[in-house]
Order: sequence, then C-alpha cells, then structure tokens
Amino acid sequence: MILIVDSGSTKTDWIAINDKGEILFQTQTLGLNPQVLTDYIIEERIVNNFDLYQNRKSVTKLYFYGAGCGTEPPRVMIKGVFQNIFKSSEILVKEDTFAAVYATAEINKESIVCILGTGSNCSYFDGVNVIQKITSLGYILMDDGSGNYFGRQLLRDYYFNRIPELTAKKFEEDFDLEAETIKNHLYKKPNPNTYLAKFARFLIENKENKYAQKLIKKGMKLFVKRQILQFPNAKDLPIHFTGSIAYYLRDELTQVLKKHGLKAGNIVKRPIDGLLKYHINLLD
Repeated sequence: MILIVDSGSTKTDWIAINDKGEILFQTQTLGLNPQVLTDYIIEERIVNNFDLYQNRKSVTKLYFYGAGCGTEPPRVMIKGVFQNIFKSSEILVKEDTFAAVYATAEINKESIVCILGTGSNCSYFDGVNVIQKITSLGYILMDDGSGNYFGRQLLRDYYFNRIPELTAKKFEEDFDLEAETIKNHLYKKPNPNTYLAKFARFLIENKENKYAQKLIKKGMKLFVKRQILQFPNAKDLPIHFTGSIAYYLRDELTQVLKKHGLKAGNIVKRPIDGLLKYHINLLD
C-alpha cells in the first residue's frame, strides 16, 4: 500500500493506493505542521484516524508533502513520528511546495508556483528543480497574503478601531473577539497560525465590502512584490497557485497579477488530486 499525503497547517489529505494505482481509501486529519506542533500531537492526530491506524502495517511507501517541512530538523522530526506508526514503510518527507508544483505545473516547462492558504510561499520551477530565494521564518514574520496574514490584520484593525462600524458589528457577530479568548488561542493553544487563518473566512464571505476589498488587495500586492517579483523572469512565465485563499479570492488575485504585468496559470484549491496523478504516473 502506498500513502500519498498533502498536509497544510489546517488539514491533511491522505490517499492510499495499491501498486496498480487503484484508490484503496481516502481520509483527512487535522494539519500536521511540525513547526507549530509537538511530535506527540502529530502522532495523536494520525493514530486517532480509524483508516490510518487500521492500515498502518500494510503501508510500504509513504510520500508526505507538508507545510513547515522546508528545513531538515522538522523533516527529521515528522519522519520519526511516521516511522513509529508505519513501521514497514519507506518514508519520504518534502515540503508542501513540491506538492504545489506536482499538482499545477507541467514537467519540463518553467513556471512560478505559489501557495496561498493558511500560509504562503513562492518558488521558481525550472521544469525539473524547485528553487526558492527566500527562507520562510514562519507565520509571525512571513506569510503575506495568506489566511493567517488576513486574520492578523483583521484582528489588529478591529482592536485599533480601523474597521468601519457596520463591518465591525458583523465581525463581532461571526466570531468570539474577546481579548482573553484571542490571547489564549495565540499564546497557549497549538496551531496559532490556523486559528488566525479562520478569520479569513470573513473576508471571503464579505469580499464585496469596500473595507474587505482594500485589505484583500493589500495582502495580494505584498505577496506579489515580496515573493513573485523576486524572480526576474516572472512576467514571462505562468504563475500557478494552490490553497484556499488563492482559490476563493481568485478574481481579486487575478486582477492584482494583471496590474503587475503577471499571468495567472492554474489555480487549484487542494493539491492532493494532482499529487495522485503524479504518483500514479510514476508507477507506469
């Protein structure tokens, strides 16, 4: 049995196939980002899933593409967790950028590949290799245009009284905005980045609102300027995206790209379907 896994900070998609490429089962767990979770929490999220625990001894190969796996220490940590559970399996751990590339880009063709979901990232794909110019320092310092970026900005604007009154009242109706609740989630509970990202739903659901439009465009412009335009040939290449923010705000994203002379390529919500096709092709 082969397990193909795409993990963001919010959720993780799992697909099991046999050596003929036939799907055996699909399931989902919470996110498994090793930058913000302990090995204990990651293991707990896996073994509490019935399908994964039931089939753990049958897995012979596991391909994991995850947020927070851009450097060696978190890759080693999460691989160790997998080895404790899937004891008979070969395990390959790569960062989620590779999942985005395999799901959206054409092999042997240059492109820019971006992630705009709970977090954000941008890479140059030369047709074979994935190249990044910027090392991510995590959700506190990076992640422009991501779900947690928008959540952070919304909360700051709310507490600094920078959200128009009617919009602020609607925001209050949709979320618990008590200071102690927010601080508890950000400083005491796991997955503070995922907590921040949930507020981005407010922007998506109210994106016709003038305030929301302004904030969305601001985040998109920052991402374009700081990430995409770092590559000198960006205006000559298709720019692909994965992630819920890119998918649900694709109209706004496309407009911002166009204003900067950039061309949108494929925009997909979840990489897992493209990953499945990629790995099935490897079986041929």
